[in-house]
Amino acid sequence: MKKSELRTLFLERRSSFSASQITEESREIADRFFESVDLSEVQRFHCFIPIEKFHEIDTLPIFHRVWQDRPAIETLAPRSNLETCEIESVRFGGDSALIQNRWGVSEPVGERIADAASIDMVLVPLLAYDKKGHRVGYGKGFYDRFLSECREDCMKIGLSFFAPVEEIGDVDKRDITLDLFVTPGGLVRPG
Repeated sequence: MKKSELRTLFLERRSSFSASQITEESREIADRFFESVDLSEVQRFHCFIPIEKFHEIDTLPIFHRVWQDRPAIETLAPRSNLETCEIESVRFGGDSALIQNRWGVSEPVGERIADAASIDMVLVPLLAYDKKGHRVGYGKGFYDRFLSECREDCMKIGLSFFAPVEEIGDVDKRDITLDLFVTPGGLVRPG
């Protein structure tokens, strides 16, 4: 399938989720993440803040657990430049304020911006992904641009409610492959 078809299909699938289903499956994803991913060498951790209207995975339990169990890790979240379609990675802590951009996406307020090359791990939003590690986002390329600036050894992890599709038919050379996917049922390693 092509990205546009997968985008439509998986947006529809997610829109059928109830609030309680999103909460439960997000909790399962968080549990799988902490059971399976080694954070011992992570100093800077970037994670998306969910867009509720798109029924995204709730990542706040992940942030809260990192703040509680790994306070030495600097946590970061995206702030989007809607004109350039680029992401800034802004410090985001338990005391950080959020504002909504003009698309209704919650973003951290603050001036402490981390260089993408200094980040050790990124949790990436997605709609669909395939068995080779390619992902389908919303189509603007924000995360592909951002991930292209990260170090090669930065761990790039996608979070999904769903299993992978066999193959995304129109992968582009600018698309960044992810290293791992975490679902409510466990881990998916591209291969």
